Amino acid sequence: MSPDTSAAEWIGYAAATLTTLSFVPQAWHTFSTRDVRGISLGMYSAFTLGVALWLVYGVLLDARPVIIANAITLALATTILVMKLVLGRRGGG
Repeated sequence: MSPDTSAAEWIGYAAATLTTLSFVPQAWHTFSTRDVRGISLGMYSAFTLGVALWLVYGVLLDARPVIIANAITLALATTILVMKLVLGRRGGG
């Protein structure tokens, strides 16, 4: 970050870091156990679409904290959603 980074952008980075990191334990648990039974397909579908839209919003505004956080969260959420779809058919969720 450059020296002219505004206080608002620093707050954005802090918020992005906290919200993205808060999602990691759930993702890690799902990746390691491959247990998707407790995951709602409807909720995760809506969540993943919402994160994708936040990413587009961030790109349109050129808001780096929004772009970075939502790109990472979208990758994690999409992976979990795909796991739910694939493993759910196999009886794992």
